[in-house]
Amino acid sequence: MDLPAYFDSARGKGVLATADGHGRVNQAVFARPHTLSDGAIAFIMPDRRTHHNLSLNPHAAYLFIEDGPGYKGVRLYLTQVKEEEDAERIALIRRRDYAGQPGGEDPRYLVIFRVDEVLPLVGAAWDA
Repeated sequence: MDLPAYFDSARGKGVLATADGHGRVNQAVFARPHTLSDGAIAFIMPDRRTHHNLSLNPHAAYLFIEDGPGYKGVRLYLTQVKEEEDAERIALIRRRDYAGQPGGEDPRYLVIFRVDEVLPLVGAAWDA
């Protein structure tokens, strides 16, 4: 699947799921990921539970549900490979300005993931 083309055109809602070092799961609403030229994807996030969980367990899953009727979207299985705190780079790629919103001045992190697997929103065979 061509993820950059997909996320450039698709509109919808996403949920990023992470787990801490003990396997306790967290889910958080996230916008479409930023797609990078090397095939990785990235999310901009504050230092909250999702970011903390990734410091303990680099694996995550992202569920994206397209706007519209039916069940269209993708499930991405991810592994964190890098994190950046470069405020200038984050400002260049962010789609939205958070200034003036609660927590909008908190430090942000660019968390970069390798995409391990892409599945449709519903269906697909289980590989045990």
